[in-house]
Formats: sequence, structure tokens, C-alpha cells
Amino acid sequence: MEKALWSLAGLYLLTVNLAAFLLMGLDKRRARRGAWRVPEKTLFLPAVLGGALGGVLGMRAFHHKTRHWYFRYGFPLLLLGQLAGLAWLAARSGWMPG
Repeated sequence: MEKALWSLAGLYLLTVNLAAFLLMGLDKRRARRGAWRVPEKTLFLPAVLGGALGGVLGMRAFHHKTRHWYFRYGFPLLLLGQLAGLAWLAARSGWMPG
């Protein structure tokens, strides 16, 4: 059962990180076209829900929101917190990769 739980968690993290990455790309595309933009709260939501890695990668890949301090520092800080939480959960459950 524990393996299935880790698989489900991995699928969730993959999905939320992909969503964060794609939202950054979508907003950058809309910015270039002068179209309606994705609200910043919407960009932060998947990052807060576990998709900080996707948000950071999206910022770098699309060169988007890199001048805003709350994205520039907020996403990496969220990522560090999420990695620490994941490491804590893995250690607590007795499962460590490798």
C-alpha cells in the first residue's frame, strides 16, 4: 500500500508542476500578444500546492516574472520548503530513494 501512496503522490507532484510550468508559458505568451493575462495569484497557486519546481523552471525557460521579487525569491523558497517537507516525509516513513 505504501508504494501505491508514493506513486499517487508522485503523479500529483508531476501534474501540479506541469501545470505551474505551463501557466508560466501561457502567461508569457499572452504578455507578448497584449492579451488578457493570467492573474499572479493563479500563477502562485500551483507553486504553493507543490509545484514550485515547475514554477521555477517556467520562469527560467520563458524568462517570465524574473523581475518581480516575490516570484524571483518566492518560488525558490517554496521549492526549498517543499523539498525539505518531502525529505522529512520520506525519512519518517522509512523510505529513502536509492
